[in-house]
Amino acid sequence: MSALILALLAGALVGLALGALGGGGSVLAVPALIYLLGFTPAAATTASLVIVTATSITALYAHARTGNVRWKAGALFAAAGFLPAAVAGATAARLPQPVLTAAFAAIAALAAAKMLRPSQTSTGQTPVVRPAKAAGTGAGLGALTGLLGVGGGFLAVPALTTVLAFEMQAAVGTSLLVISANSMASLATRGATTAGIDWVVIGPFTGAAILGAWDGKRLATKVTGSLLQRTFALVLLAVAAFMLIDALT
Repeated sequence: MSALILALLAGALVGLALGALGGGGSVLAVPALIYLLGFTPAAATTASLVIVTATSITALYAHARTGNVRWKAGALFAAAGFLPAAVAGATAARLPQPVLTAAFAAIAALAAAKMLRPSQTSTGQTPVVRPAKAAGTGAGLGALTGLLGVGGGFLAVPALTTVLAFEMQAAVGTSLLVISANSMASLATRGATTAGIDWVVIGPFTGAAILGAWDGKRLATKVTGSLLQRTFALVLLAVAAFMLIDALT
């Protein structure tokens, strides 16, 4: 199968995850770039940031139109993650590739475990923004984005539902604001590594992801959030196991 077809298929799946779940796209993008398209782990994390930034902004627009974005809380999360994302992004290029692969596998497994947990039900009350918790969580997500090239939405959504008591739809929409901001901050420190990206592959990958994000947004209104999360979590566990074995052998 040609690289172009693989890029289009992987991009559609990444966009579908981002649009439907508000995160998880980059957890699929990085292994797809490494194992399907032959990128090194360092190049894959940088390319993933390009893909996730463009796709997240598109999905954010779709969710904002339906009122699913809590701008105040999202801005607080994003602001706290700017500096950690930039610092971690500059550090990532200096780490050995097996370390990056193993770290990514561990994060993917953690994300799957969180998604398999029963979600908390909303109380129907207006959530109160807790600045200290929101800032601490945002800083951690920013560092994760910079280091591993992931948007952090797969951790932002559980954080928003638990720390700030958001209902699922608002958590998904707001996480896309956080992903977009963190990804752009991390990309700003990776200027040198973007020169080696194969845009012939990344361009179609990104285009397919953007289109997939719109489909994911529509899918989220038709399928229960719990079913989407469980299905995606099982995929993540398989990806994590494969990457960990690859890093250790």
